[in-house]
Amino acid sequence: MRWSEFFIRTKREEPAEAEVISHKLMLKAGMVLKVSSGIYTYSPLGLRVIRKVERIVREEMNRAGAIEVLMPVVIPKELWEESGRWNLYGKELLRFKDRGEKWLCLGPTHEEVITDFARREIRSYRDLPKNFYQIHTKFRDEIRPRFGLMRAREFIMKDAYSFDADEKGAERSYEIMYETYTRIFERCGLKMRAVEAETGTIGGKFSHEFMVLADTGEEVILFCEKCSYSANRERAETVEGGLPPVREETSRSPEMVPTPDTKTVEEVSRFLNIPKERIIKSLVYYLDGKPALVLVRGDMEANEAKIKRWVNVNDVRLADEKEIVELTGAEKGFIGPVGSSLRILVDWSVLSVKDGACGANKNDYHFVHVLPGRDFPLKLVGDFRFAVEGDICPKCKKGKLRGTRGIEVGHTFKLGTKYSEPMNAKFLDRDGVEKFMVMGCYGIGIGRTACAAIEQGHDEKGIIFPVSLAPFETVVLPVNAGESEQVSTAERIYRELLDFRVDAIIDDRDERIGVKLNDADLIGIAMKVIVGKKVKEGKVEIKTRDGRINAEVNIGECAEKVSEIKKEMEK
Repeated sequence: MRWSEFFIRTKREEPAEAEVISHKLMLKAGMVLKVSSGIYTYSPLGLRVIRKVERIVREEMNRAGAIEVLMPVVIPKELWEESGRWNLYGKELLRFKDRGEKWLCLGPTHEEVITDFARREIRSYRDLPKNFYQIHTKFRDEIRPRFGLMRAREFIMKDAYSFDADEKGAERSYEIMYETYTRIFERCGLKMRAVEAETGTIGGKFSHEFMVLADTGEEVILFCEKCSYSANRERAETVEGGLPPVREETSRSPEMVPTPDTKTVEEVSRFLNIPKERIIKSLVYYLDGKPALVLVRGDMEANEAKIKRWVNVNDVRLADEKEIVELTGAEKGFIGPVGSSLRILVDWSVLSVKDGACGANKNDYHFVHVLPGRDFPLKLVGDFRFAVEGDICPKCKKGKLRGTRGIEVGHTFKLGTKYSEPMNAKFLDRDGVEKFMVMGCYGIGIGRTACAAIEQGHDEKGIIFPVSLAPFETVVLPVNAGESEQVSTAERIYRELLDFRVDAIIDDRDERIGVKLNDADLIGIAMKVIVGKKVKEGKVEIKTRDGRINAEVNIGECAEKVSEIKKEMEK
């Protein structure tokens, strides 16, 4: 490829709309162009990076025995109604009517479509197991698209769906995909950690997120300092007795004290001159339409995903201020468990409060000297909060949880029969008995993977791509376009690189070498072959973008040396 014949439009100005480094550098490198909020055009340069991610994904999926399909972007309402998700998915599902007044949606994910395919085409246990995948465009109507391709509305995704005859087979399919994802992200040159995660709107029994470790990541990962346990903040578990008592147990009876205009934990803490750890925070939730009081320690946050899972309900929502007054007789900030008629869910963290304060269910008043179990019942106690650094590991019970940040690039789900049962996706087993297929679901964000590589690899000059994702593996740079010997040598090396199957580009522009070097560094080309004055001595210079190699080599050995370096970089 010749630079003059390709299409590369780098920019020098800093993009004002970019919030994270990957978005900034992709705009400066001219890889993407914003069309609308969360919707982008990929330039030829950006598309080369995307295609390289896709190639790795496709090769590893095929290696794992998965079979590629292609499903429609537009999905009829009827399929989503069968699974029960038409009304559950939320506003991210873009719904619209066609000219025949039939409701359709743009596919944010394809569980319904692939389950429909399987129930039509799979008849017998002999057809199982199967894993179908696609690399396709998705659309989710995000309320706040941001960070470029990191959280776009329209994006490219690899989604795969496994079908098995039983749980044992489904677990094996899940393991194969777990191993496959590990290989994919290793080949993409990413530092990654697989963590336990919530299943969200996809559903199922359990899931793992594949997180690229980066300080700029929007996800918090908690991991044990002594064992292999790791989970995202939403999923990370806590254990009973994992927090030491805040102070000695009180023998005093609850006392109602005036606390005018002190509604928040911070305000109550200051007014009563006690730490937040001694405050019992009370939240009114509706669980499948029924009100309940959820208690967590004042320095902790309630976790709605855990509440939903522990109580086994489909819908969890916070009560609004009017509902709170109707249910408790007090405004938000003054409610509490003492004397409450509501069902009470007590987080384990509350058990560490031995002399606490809570709302008195009376405006401008709180109780002090409150003791859980004595002053309100402990009928339903469990894990209802977000874990934090310092929590005891739920797996080994010895280490403490530590935190880091990451970017989610992949997600695997054990679905079970969540979709096959309501959509009647059955097969005949060895005995001729109809059974529901057991499913798994596995996604990779193609654009997010490219973004994550940039978040992990960049400097003040631009992008440092791993060689496997770089838009070009090598650029050949004649220093002086007016020197015939430099130009002819650069052309020779370029042709030889192609013979060695190196993805190379020659910068044949009539530009200063500084401009050429800056552009090559900005867009993240993995290696540079600089053809300068030492051509007269039969030498050229090889530099890697990551700065690890800067060597002079003989002209005749250059292409072979670049090929060797490339192989080393791919390891």
